[in-house]
Amino acid sequence: MLDIINAIAIVLFLIVFAVFAYFIYTLVEKYLTQQNSLNNIRAAEIQQQRLQATLSLRLQAYERLLLLCERISIPNLVGRLRTEGASASDLRMAMLMAINQEFEHNVTQQIYVSEKLWKIMLMARDNTANSLDIVATKLDKSATAEAFIGSMSAFLNEQNGSDSIAMAQNAVRQEAASLIV
Repeated sequence: MLDIINAIAIVLFLIVFAVFAYFIYTLVEKYLTQQNSLNNIRAAEIQQQRLQATLSLRLQAYERLLLLCERISIPNLVGRLRTEGASASDLRMAMLMAINQEFEHNVTQQIYVSEKLWKIMLMARDNTANSLDIVATKLDKSATAEAFIGSMSAFLNEQNGSDSIAMAQNAVRQEAASLIV
């Protein structure tokens, strides 16, 4: 009889222990699930903050690239660098130096834009510099800055819409717009 009572006590103890263990397991599982959900929410919030910071940096890069295009456009270069009595070669050299300085100042923006857009920016820079060289080779060595500006203006008018600066500006706007939408 004592064996049966001991057996019943052991069975009851095991049942109580199993119920208690199940209860503890359920609580721990619920807690871990809740913590996992909180961690996922935190990770999503951190990711959202990173995206916002990156978006802000990328939009600033697009702004800087548009400004770069403006600053290296030939009419703006002429307006900034024209000096009375300068030679054509002096003006050309000053313009080339300004283009390179502007580009060097903004070279880090390439990490925020697509490779395709950066190649378009390089093309705009190179085409602008090449235009200056093409016009300079057609002028006499003793030509004045005014003669260079006149020839440059005529050359740009002959290009009829193949302005690489305008194409670069358009590409910047399109890529920036794709981020906002």
